[in-house]
Amino acid sequence: MNIADKLYVAIDYTLTLDSGQEIDKSPAGQPLGFITGLGQIIPGLEKALMGKAAGYNSKIVVEPEDAYGPVKDNLYQDIPRNQFPGDVDVKPGMAFEAQGPHGPFMITVSQVNDNDTVTVDLNHPMAGKQLHFDVNVVEVREPSAEELAQATASLNSGCGCGCGPDNADVCGTGCNCG
Repeated sequence: MNIADKLYVAIDYTLTLDSGQEIDKSPAGQPLGFITGLGQIIPGLEKALMGKAAGYNSKIVVEPEDAYGPVKDNLYQDIPRNQFPGDVDVKPGMAFEAQGPHGPFMITVSQVNDNDTVTVDLNHPMAGKQLHFDVNVVEVREPSAEELAQATASLNSGCGCGCGPDNADVCGTGCNCG
């Protein structure tokens, strides 16, 4: 069976950046399962897998526009220093979990300013990055009713990154928020 819309697909993968740094990997014996067409994986990877069958192995490069989008300047914001824990020496590069209307999300400190503010980057950490996947398609089949119900329910709950359908531009196209 070839990968097509609304099928269950399981893949083993390793994700690296241009530098070769490994970012993510499916655990041994635990392939990533998803249902195509529901936005459960980044669009560029899903598109590259369409039409393939179990046993397909390839290296797939996904451009930022088909992953988490470009870095957006409007997602750098200054917030008061007192919004951070008082016992922490805030420095550029530090990441903090913040609470948004749709749940927790990560922010990264870009700059600590002299005016008692901190510039944070609200872009997805993978925004603007070309992603390199080494993929092996393990399984392609019709989804069970339970798998389909779970996947559909997750569409309505946002992606967990703190944005949601009302402002998906915060997360990029691969975030399942919009």
